[in-house]
Amino acid sequence: MSVLNDMKLRIEEKIKADGLDAKEVKGKIGLRSGKLFAFINPSTPDDPKVIAKLRQAAKEILNLSL
Repeated sequence: MSVLNDMKLRIEEKIKADGLDAKEVKGKIGLRSGKLFAFINPSTPDDPKVIAKLRQAAKEILNLSL
């Protein structure tokens, strides 16, 4: 499994645990990180730049440290 996919799963868990609107939050994170959630899967290659942007977006939007 890729690091990006692991991050995606943790973000989805946080969204569900907090009872947030998944489409809205995923859209915001996707816009901030430059990577759409629908395109992240276990075979997605890890890109250090995308990982850094996704971490930053998750921290800013969900206060989630990845």
